[in-house]
Amino acid sequence: MNHVIARRRLRLLSTTVAALMLSIAGAQSTYAHSGERDCPTAEIFATDNTAIITDPDDPRLDTRLTRFRHEVRGIIRAHGARPGSSELLDGVFWSGELRRATYERSREFDVDGVGRDGLHHIAGVIAKRYEQEAVLTFRCLPRTSPETDAVEIEVPGVSASALREALVADPEARERLGGGSVTLDGRLILVAPVADLPLARAFTAELGADWEQAEVRYGDREFVS
Repeated sequence: MNHVIARRRLRLLSTTVAALMLSIAGAQSTYAHSGERDCPTAEIFATDNTAIITDPDDPRLDTRLTRFRHEVRGIIRAHGARPGSSELLDGVFWSGELRRATYERSREFDVDGVGRDGLHHIAGVIAKRYEQEAVLTFRCLPRTSPETDAVEIEVPGVSASALREALVADPEARERLGGGSVTLDGRLILVAPVADLPLARAFTAELGADWEQAEVRYGDREFVS
């Protein structure tokens, strides 16, 4: 009799676990698919620009930041981490003070072999050397990590001009998200608090992007000055 009861409990446990896994999978699909497997240890978003640019046709936005790329990779290496790939970005941000969009050419740097403190230190060195008000960092972490407070969303099919128009038209998005960046091949990148994930999803819909193609990575973001 005890063996029968044990087998019944085992079947019940197996059924419960299977149902739980299906529930988790369904919840994750609501938020696009996870990009954790493709995420580097950390990322740094930075530029050497110190000017406020409000003209989208400003020639300074055509720079490829080649020298900057070499210098930042050297800084990363000099402070004990491993530099990975780097990508050019066209940033569009909303200035509450100016009440208009501003533009910035920047770079994203992959960084491996670095912890939280090391990443903070490297970003601080970059901010000081290039006289930046802040340098954004993002550490990839499991969704369930107690340190996770942000998401990095990447979705194809967006231009910098479309991002500008959407920010101008959506007061809530521009106030809460602040802006975003677009790669040269048209991929939108948003780094936002986890709580703003539903807003970011709605905003990508306004841009005409397909959320089913979006990648969502979880982690910890920091603005280092």
